[in-house]
Amino acid sequence: MRISVDAVLFDIDGTLVDSTPVVERTWRLWAESYGVDPEAILEVSHGRRSEDTIALFLPAEEVEAAADALEELELGDVAGVTALPATVDLLGALPAERWAAVTSGTRLLMRERLSHAGLPIPEVLVAAEDVSVGKPDPQGYLKAAERLGHAPERCLVVEDAPAGIRAGVDSGATVLAVATSHDRAELEGLGAVAVIDDLTSCVLESTSDGPVFGLR
Repeated sequence: MRISVDAVLFDIDGTLVDSTPVVERTWRLWAESYGVDPEAILEVSHGRRSEDTIALFLPAEEVEAAADALEELELGDVAGVTALPATVDLLGALPAERWAAVTSGTRLLMRERLSHAGLPIPEVLVAAEDVSVGKPDPQGYLKAAERLGHAPERCLVVEDAPAGIRAGVDSGATVLAVATSHDRAELEGLGAVAVIDDLTSCVLESTSDGPVFGLR
């Protein structure tokens, strides 16, 4: 399979960086302090903005302060945050104007995790505070495509979570799913053009017309 696009829009947590252990650690600490079942949190939190998840468990007037408390925990713990396979080489081969990141995390936190993992910070980074509605709404991916100057239909979205896959599909982009944080069965049937184990399955060719992804 060959996927020819104008630009690539990456999720960050679970797609470019392996942050699952720290995400689970901090959510569990947060849940304990707020008297919330951590397993219930972890069932719905991945790929979504923290405030959207917290709003499912706390009264509206408590959400902002609770989200701030969670981010404080997250910023204080980057142990074990590493680049996922092939991401260093892949991002290094993409021209800066041909890729962006769209994340449910805050800008400050995502810059910290990318830096800790030794990955470049993109010129276009659409973070939680840049959208009024988080994933699975497509707003973030639509904003990223617009900022890069390309139609979303000519973009490839790379995602690891069901909420992100749905957001990419609804934006009109082609979606490639990576089974780095979820079982393949959870990602299939959501509209992705393919589900791969990780980005080592990709071969990138940069052309004057844009990136071309080949799947091994």
